[in-house]
Amino acid sequence: MKPLGLNEIREKYLAFFEEKGHLRLNSFPLVPINDKSLLLINSGMAPLKPYFTGDEIPPRNRITTCQKCIRTPDIENVGKTARHGTFFEMLGNFSFGDYFKKEAIPWAWEFCTKVMEIPEEKIWITIYLDDDEAFKIWHEDVGIPKEKIVRLGKEDNFWEHGLGPCGPCSELYFDRGEEYGCDSPTCGVGCDCDRYVEFWNLVFTQFDKDEAGNYNPLPKPNIDTGMGLERLAVIMQEVGTIFEIDTVEHVLNYISQKAGVKYGDDPVNDISIRVVTDHIRSVTFMIADGVMPGNEGRGYVLRRLLRRAIRHGKLLGIKDLFLYDVAKEAICVSEDAYPELKEKQAFIQKLIRIEEERFKETIDQGLVILNKEIDKIIEMKETVFPGQSAFKLYDTYGFPFDLTKEIIEERGLHVYQSEFEKEMQIQRERARQDRLNSDLAVWADDPFNPLGPDAVDTFVGYDNLETEGTIIGLYVNESLVDEAKVGDKVLILLDQTSFYAESGGQTGDHGIISKGDGCIEVNDCKKGSLSRHIHSGIVKSGIFKVGETVITEVNKERRDAVQRNHTSTHLLQKALKQVLGDHVEQAGSFVSPERLRFDFNHFQAMTREEKRQVEDIVNKAILEAYDVTIFETNIDKAKALGATALFGEKYGEIVRVVKVGDFSTELCGGCHISNSAKVGLFKIISEGGVAAGVRRIEAATGFNAWHLVEKMDDTLVDAANLIKTNPDHLIEKVTELTELNKEKERTISELKQKFAGNAILDIHQKMTIVNGVQVTVAAVEKMPMEELRTIGDMLKDRMGSGIVLLGSVIDSKVNFIATATPDIVKRGFHAGKVIKEVATIAGGGGGGRPDMAQAGGKLPEKLTEALSKGADCIREQLN
Repeated sequence: MKPLGLNEIREKYLAFFEEKGHLRLNSFPLVPINDKSLLLINSGMAPLKPYFTGDEIPPRNRITTCQKCIRTPDIENVGKTARHGTFFEMLGNFSFGDYFKKEAIPWAWEFCTKVMEIPEEKIWITIYLDDDEAFKIWHEDVGIPKEKIVRLGKEDNFWEHGLGPCGPCSELYFDRGEEYGCDSPTCGVGCDCDRYVEFWNLVFTQFDKDEAGNYNPLPKPNIDTGMGLERLAVIMQEVGTIFEIDTVEHVLNYISQKAGVKYGDDPVNDISIRVVTDHIRSVTFMIADGVMPGNEGRGYVLRRLLRRAIRHGKLLGIKDLFLYDVAKEAICVSEDAYPELKEKQAFIQKLIRIEEERFKETIDQGLVILNKEIDKIIEMKETVFPGQSAFKLYDTYGFPFDLTKEIIEERGLHVYQSEFEKEMQIQRERARQDRLNSDLAVWADDPFNPLGPDAVDTFVGYDNLETEGTIIGLYVNESLVDEAKVGDKVLILLDQTSFYAESGGQTGDHGIISKGDGCIEVNDCKKGSLSRHIHSGIVKSGIFKVGETVITEVNKERRDAVQRNHTSTHLLQKALKQVLGDHVEQAGSFVSPERLRFDFNHFQAMTREEKRQVEDIVNKAILEAYDVTIFETNIDKAKALGATALFGEKYGEIVRVVKVGDFSTELCGGCHISNSAKVGLFKIISEGGVAAGVRRIEAATGFNAWHLVEKMDDTLVDAANLIKTNPDHLIEKVTELTELNKEKERTISELKQKFAGNAILDIHQKMTIVNGVQVTVAAVEKMPMEELRTIGDMLKDRMGSGIVLLGSVIDSKVNFIATATPDIVKRGFHAGKVIKEVATIAGGGGGGRPDMAQAGGKLPEKLTEALSKGADCIREQLN
């Protein structure tokens, strides 16, 4: 076999299937597009699901890809074994109702033996036990001996997930030789040892499983194959594990060099080296695909991988920030196949560095809190650290559970992980429910799917706000119906519409659907399967029936406002790049009639000057009155024009380009004004952070921006009137009043100190001696808690050694403080225990440390009784 590099293998595979009539597609992003069932893409087939289900029409019936994938269920085993990893690349060739087993099987054999030159005797085949068709092709057409074709059961060689498309599999195994075997006499394909490695799975999707459990033949069966690129590289390079193939080993060696350790010398160090190697690859690709660190979902996966890698770097003895530097090595070995890595290298490294710095702060802060909690538990002579407390450390401070567990065990305690996991599950369910409640962008289950794939519509609303269409489907009270009457809340599907369906961040159109005697008020339009435009509305008059011809009329004033805001997002993105830098990239947007929202990658809050510069650039572009030209072209020509693409969007060969003069060129499927001057005015409303490395601008345009300026003007005039000046002199007047206020505060503070000094003299007169200790117990008039503490400290300083207990009624509530000097605390005195008894009498609660405690109460009439009880408690402790 030729020792091919991983990048060479990838290219040979894709080129091979291109020659077989397949369309080569770039890897889809790791973030699933319109698929709520996955956090991250975990197989080559996952992003192609809409093509297999018929929800979308594929660009060609034969496709080949090398797909980036992340899988994290076995994350705890990564590093501990040399087999587990979270990031991998999946090679695949797919047929959507085109070819089947007769082609897929011989092609797999041809690629392995002719292109890769894998010795035929090293390859073994498995098939589903009842798949005689596959057996015949492998044996008779390809020429595999019967004894090298192994029949396996449903668990191993039949692919299905619940109801729907499913089918048998055929897998290719490579025999690595006896030295990798387990010496068992039954060792063979399917054994758990490392001798026989499965490297390519051919799935023959030929059945449709119904609710009765029947496997009905599909009229057009599909092919879905998946081959792990790293596994194939292990075979081709004749190495032991994925960590020894050329691209991965490059990263591993760099980490070893940085840590000053040699891989293979120490099993413990090897675990940490493998963890960092695997995780930095995942982290790098995830950030390049738009994932940002967070506390839930894919953001949590990213942060967990980052922090796990950082921690294992520390275990290797790396004290400084290092992971951001290792990222460049992961990039350099993959940038040719994935140019987005190089394009975003500065952003990737900066974000990783920020997370490293934050995690260092987290570790320092968390250690202080954790050790205090441990001290309390040890003081109470207990041995179990509460799982709820471990979760609070994680949830509030981001302190990793595995680190908490390790430190706890070092101090001789243990923690029940099940309690921590229970709290985690509660949080996940809460977050999942929030996502379900808030994510209304796409119909999760298109109600018009039962009408079949031909029930689709044509959108003509870019140029025509009014058009004629025929009703294809009506949906009322969760059922497809033939007619809708007055008062019905209805979903309508037409064969042609002028209504824009919510997508690309642009909200759906409103308007009316009408016929002679009837009217439906449309209050939303969203996209379903096959890009259907699903109109949502209420029947105001008449009866509407399937098959009738109707008129669709979009609310022009609302659409115009939306278009002003949408074109402005294009102007805004270009302005942000000019002011902040080319790293700025759209991370999300929403365009409504009232305002626009634009999320973008940036690491810090914008200054006032930066926001002003952005506003100036956008408004200048508006005044330039650029013509907005919209045209379709192929993706390569669009890129050559410098068109900005929305990251993660799925583009076909033909794309729609929106060009605002020579100022901005973007790929966009939304609605726009015809000239930038129609925006009128652009005004930023707010700018703030929404996630690590992601900022958000909200802005208004047209009359909404003008009304915002009017409101700001009114506020300015009203504020000036309040302080009896005019708007031109408002700053000077406010400055003058602020200085005057500071002077008054200083005077009040001096008077308070004078009063406190007099109060201390009066209170000190009440000092008594208890068992040789000075004790002051007193009531003070109308004293807030903060001042009460100050009085207590001043009395304590005056006494030098002793105990102070004070109470005061203010605003119908009672405050208490108890404090003691260090020498008295050493004798066993505990202020917290005293204050607890005192507060109970006054209908409250509280506590604190041995040297200082405070509490509140609801029963001011019990002040005297409470202080008397406190005096008794002090005597008891001192005796």
